[in-house]
Amino acid sequence: MKSSQVTIKDIARELGISPSTVSRALKDHPDISQETKRLVNELAAKYNYKPNIIALSLRNQRSNVIGVIIPEIVHYFFSSVISGIEEVANEHGYSVMISQSAEDYTREVAACDTFLNGIIDGILVSVSKETANYDHFHRFEEEGIPIVFFDRAVDEIQADKVIIDDFDGAYQATEHLIVQGRRKIVHFAGPQNRLIGQNRLNGYLKAMRDNGVVIDERLIIPCDTFQSALVETQKLIDSGLKFDSIFTVNDFTAAGAMKVLLRNGYKIPTDIAVVGFGDDQTSLMVEPTLTTVNQPGFEMGKKAMEQLIRRITQSKPEPPVTEILKTQLIVRESSRVK
Repeated sequence: MKSSQVTIKDIARELGISPSTVSRALKDHPDISQETKRLVNELAAKYNYKPNIIALSLRNQRSNVIGVIIPEIVHYFFSSVISGIEEVANEHGYSVMISQSAEDYTREVAACDTFLNGIIDGILVSVSKETANYDHFHRFEEEGIPIVFFDRAVDEIQADKVIIDDFDGAYQATEHLIVQGRRKIVHFAGPQNRLIGQNRLNGYLKAMRDNGVVIDERLIIPCDTFQSALVETQKLIDSGLKFDSIFTVNDFTAAGAMKVLLRNGYKIPTDIAVVGFGDDQTSLMVEPTLTTVNQPGFEMGKKAMEQLIRRITQSKPEPPVTEILKTQLIVRESSRVK
């Protein structure tokens, strides 16, 4: 291996640790053990590793530009988040550059490459459904660029996070249906590789157990889009399985479920109650209006940007912070029997 070609990834691979750990060890980060720092610095000296001085000098110059990566800009929730981000950014003299992954891992990586090749002071990210490898996020840490995750975060990256209390929101939604007398509650669940999907499913399960309701695994169905709800709701009806309500991972899925239920002659909520999650504008456009869980997108955007500015301006490293925002159940016509 030529010394001129040695990178942080090479050192990480040889020591069997992550690139971000190598980066922090080289910067004498307090979270890294003295033994790890010793091994990293010895190997760096052995290979005569030197950081890219030009890149570092560019990084040390403030651009006052923030990168933002979101899954989909068309969602009311994400547009609300962006509004919150921009309000705080404008107050502090930052410009915002937005890139959309469209729930595609490859596009997310490409967006990260674009931001890494430009000059940004920090980045805010909500991870795509497809993403299972996080090397492209570790690279920001290697370059000394602060990263804050919002809404869809990953435990594999040691970074600040601003998230919704998805567990409690799902618990409230499910318990509301139980209080309304529902016992055969379907859950249209989100992807289980994302914490959002896991936490909303776990909130549903805990509410069922706490209220002594028997859990039927057949009523837990992967389904998190309008189109998939059209298919899965019809399959559920055709299967003959008994159910009296549906709690969906988001409002678009709920809208799809309601469309199929009404098409099949069911009365909502008399026959089947429906509850969504998100309080998207869709929830007021459907008929009957949709009971849902409100998630404060604007506040999330503000908090995420505030955390990022704190990281950019901090004088010494501090442990990552996770901020959890509370949700609120909004009861409307789709679950409330008059």
